[in-house]
Amino acid sequence: MSNISKFIIWIFKKFTRDEILKIIEKLVEAIDNDDPDLQPRDKFKEKHPNYRNFLVDPLTPLTKAPERTEGHLDFKILLAEYEYLYGKALKPVNARKDDNTVSKDLICPFCNAPHIYLYCNNGKKKSQMKCKVCLHTSHLKGKHKRKCNFFCPYCSHALFTWKRKESVTIYKCDNNNCPYRLKRLKKLNKKEKKLRKQKLSQFKINYQFRQYHFKPNKLRVIGPHKPKVDLIKIHNDINTFALVLTLHISYAITARKTAHMLRNIFNISISYQTVLNYTEAAAYYCHQFNKNNKSIIDDILAGDETYIKILGVHHYTWFFICAKSRIISAYHISNSRDTQHAVKTMLEVIRNVENDKNITFVTDGNPSYQAGLHYINMNNKHLKIALKNVIGLQNLDAESEEYRPYKQIIERLNRTYKYHIQPANGFNSFNGAVSKTVLFVTYYNFIRPHKSLKYQSPIKLSQLNGIDTIQGKWAKVISLAA
Repeated sequence: MSNISKFIIWIFKKFTRDEILKIIEKLVEAIDNDDPDLQPRDKFKEKHPNYRNFLVDPLTPLTKAPERTEGHLDFKILLAEYEYLYGKALKPVNARKDDNTVSKDLICPFCNAPHIYLYCNNGKKKSQMKCKVCLHTSHLKGKHKRKCNFFCPYCSHALFTWKRKESVTIYKCDNNNCPYRLKRLKKLNKKEKKLRKQKLSQFKINYQFRQYHFKPNKLRVIGPHKPKVDLIKIHNDINTFALVLTLHISYAITARKTAHMLRNIFNISISYQTVLNYTEAAAYYCHQFNKNNKSIIDDILAGDETYIKILGVHHYTWFFICAKSRIISAYHISNSRDTQHAVKTMLEVIRNVENDKNITFVTDGNPSYQAGLHYINMNNKHLKIALKNVIGLQNLDAESEEYRPYKQIIERLNRTYKYHIQPANGFNSFNGAVSKTVLFVTYYNFIRPHKSLKYQSPIKLSQLNGIDTIQGKWAKVISLAA
């Protein structure tokens, strides 16, 4: 009997007919929604774990040429030795045919000799290059067109420019004896080694470094638009305004239900659209309030991105939370999980951090965090950040086991966030999603009591002392923000 048949029998023994129909409905819904957090088992990936496993390397490249060690070839030393032995200088290559000449921007990958000492070694094919200085041969390809300022951190070999794009330049190590490359090759199983012969590009073996060309003015976290409703010109007083935020944000009641409760319980006639307008108006001021009152961050922060829906399309909310103080130090919403959005969020975390402070980020295996960390460390000389990855649901390595408690903190935050924004319904506008996220962070940091903090808020504001009601705290925060 197959495992599927056994599982079906188990379901029929445990659940009623109506419950089974609900299970089927939920499974179909999960498949149709293509939830990134709920993916079916992939047997091919289990047999080929390194297939399309494009993780960013943890080490940044060296920015200075390593010191020459004994046995390392240098064309200047070789030329000097030749002149000492033979009493004359080694002449450059005198190519008799154009087929033997090489491009002027080529150098020898073994001794860095310039093009005047290089020539094609196999005639019209022009696929092999030989150096007259060190007598080594190498493949004549575009990958040797470099004079790169980056060096492999594993073998100190000069990196070559592999790919160029508008936002990133990718460098690669072409040393076949690089320890990193040999280690990656050793990890491949028999099936992967066989598949690699057919799909060479789908296996990341050599060390790579991505240098991003982000513009500083494009690296700011997203904020709400200026609202159409002016807080000064609203028809209701600040207490009604605060009551709307209390119900809609603090207690996660929908806009329609909030309007209904205000009308039938408090006899306040407000439409659901007014509730949404008040939300956007408050978020515009609270966004800057959150940034100005972020307080001092901890040494260890956990980061993650969780999906939401805007107009039926998946978007992502990025969070970084302090491990001890539980302060949400950065938040951002994007339509993808690429490196630029990871950089925006991480830069917001360290925006007011003092120099020389040791900071550790704990994230999942999303390579955008590692690539973003490379960008920050390469462009920030005074602050170095470490990154720890917690991979999967089980501790398969020592790092995951040590830092999983921090990952659980951010996962718990994601659940709290989704409860307050009701992701099943989704948002009808991008600005609406941003506005509600901003107010959630305001509530989480300044108003919400936390059990782990002895029912205190993560950031204590002296202006809120003596105010016992959530409605009153919202009113005070809005007055401070506006």
